[in-house]
Amino acid sequence: MSETHYIASIVGVVVLFLILYIRQSIKISRLMNRYEKFMRGKNAENLADALEENFQQMEELSIQHQKTQLKVEESLHSIVTTFHKLGIVKYDAFKEMGGNLSFALCLLDDNDTGFILNTMHGRESSYTYVKEIIKGEAYSTLGEEEKEALEKALNS
Repeated sequence: MSETHYIASIVGVVVLFLILYIRQSIKISRLMNRYEKFMRGKNAENLADALEENFQQMEELSIQHQKTQLKVEESLHSIVTTFHKLGIVKYDAFKEMGGNLSFALCLLDDNDTGFILNTMHGRESSYTYVKEIIKGEAYSTLGEEEKEALEKALNS
């Protein structure tokens, strides 16, 4: 019985090795199919050229990315220095026109720097004044309408 026991053990080990061999053969076959599919139409030189081309494209993309970053930074800087805060007040400067044809217009950038344009329209004449605003402060005396236009711009 011990001899048959050894033979059965050897047969069991052989069957186990046979199963493992079949599994490995299937895995290798699948791997070879994937490799052949990948290499189809490419030889070693073509593959090296393709890799080199990909590296060049990546380098070009990196350069373009850096250029784009610079353009974005320039755009952000110019946005800060453009006038996008606005305050306008219409009024009747000479109380004779019967309408609000005069106006005070305030334009400021992100630093609250800009100007107030005040146009006073009358029946006989028209006057236009520009007053500079630096960091939200006027260094000229402001009229009531100009102060109101400045407040509107600062709060917009």
